[in-house]
Amino acid sequence: STTSPVARPWLSAVRPAAARSSAFHAAPGEEMLALAAAERAAGSVRLVRRAWCPADLAGSAMMVAEAENDGHAAELQAAARGAGIPLNVIDRPAFCDFQFGAIVNRSPVVIGISTGGAAPVLGQAIRRRIEILIPQAIAGWARAAGHVRRVVARRLLDQAARRAFWEPFVDRAFAGEIGPTTAADVGRLVDRVASSGERGGRVTLVGAGPGDAELLTIKAMRALQRADVILYDDLVSNEVLDLARREAKRMLVGKRGGRASCRQEDINALMVKLAGQGKQVVRLKSGDPMIFGRAGEEIAELKAAGIPVDIVPGVTAALGAAARLGISLTHRDHAHSVRFVTGHSRGGELPADLDWRGLADPETTLIVYMGGHTATLIAGRLMAEGLSGATPVALVENATRRDERVEATTLAGLMARPVATTGPVLLAVGRVFAEAASTTAAHVPAGAFAQAVGY
Repeated sequence: STTSPVARPWLSAVRPAAARSSAFHAAPGEEMLALAAAERAAGSVRLVRRAWCPADLAGSAMMVAEAENDGHAAELQAAARGAGIPLNVIDRPAFCDFQFGAIVNRSPVVIGISTGGAAPVLGQAIRRRIEILIPQAIAGWARAAGHVRRVVARRLLDQAARRAFWEPFVDRAFAGEIGPTTAADVGRLVDRVASSGERGGRVTLVGAGPGDAELLTIKAMRALQRADVILYDDLVSNEVLDLARREAKRMLVGKRGGRASCRQEDINALMVKLAGQGKQVVRLKSGDPMIFGRAGEEIAELKAAGIPVDIVPGVTAALGAAARLGISLTHRDHAHSVRFVTGHSRGGELPADLDWRGLADPETTLIVYMGGHTATLIAGRLMAEGLSGATPVALVENATRRDERVEATTLAGLMARPVATTGPVLLAVGRVFAEAASTTAAHVPAGAFAQAVGY
């Protein structure tokens, strides 16, 4: 029962669990009338146009009411206790036997959020975040799951086979697709898994972004949550790894220039072996897997072995750094193109086959990945091709991470005073970085970069 014309949020919270609600008000306003009209077809709300009385509480499960003052609230409390039912007095927690939380309703999927009455605004903010992640179509998929669960358990006796059925089922649900509409659709899917002996082993190459976990995509999160094994690079941040499925096995297979590393051939073989065992393998790479991540070699190896492979893109470090600096890499007044290049070859030296004349175009923004050891050589080659020594340069270490550091210099300055760092470094060259000098004070203390660069 409710006595309030402003009880719509609370009524919405109990609707999924309640068979019927009665709303009492002698002079209901437009909102109450609209609510009653909207719910009349379902029979879930009955509007009674009179003041309530204690006898109305007989047979009720709970009471929600609005009180004019504390005295009125005390009367409501006494009536509710006399009827032996819990009470919620709107915006008067001292008289409440229970609190309402915010809900995300995708019935039969209902998610409740409660802050114990301490921070309703925070609860609503959390609800909005979850609403973004849970598509409306999930309701249809949940109903379909209820219909086929026994069929799947009966037909697919092996646990790996059941997982091979349910994981793509869930993936399609979260992709926003309309759920299965006929039993025949579900039956065909069950038959395919049962007859093929499919065990669902596959590899997903996932871009972890440059470090800030909030830059991870929703699709990357889902891949991490269903992984059996995660093969991760040395540069993947702990904040990203913490978002993975708790039961997933984590294996460091990182490669860092100038340091002892796993051989690429061994990583490829490990992925093939694990996926061949029916495991869901995530190959977690810093930044974007398709930007200097040797993804091409891994994809080729997996396809040759007949292993299904998916790719989930990530935010590459150059874009993360540009966002943190507030700089457009293709500002129309300064650049008409942007180039990403690697700063070292397989042997660790400066690549011999780069188009240095093109890279020295003053209207090009140049981003050099992994250019730590060769930064001075890069500056020299660009200047030799005619790029001015006054061209702005931004050196970004650990882009988007808590320990991010930035230094603004020029090509000539880079030649005169190379820099030193222990983290991954981006060498960013071009007129668009002229404004970087005004932002570095907040990112790096004076003199933080010195001596020779190490990546």
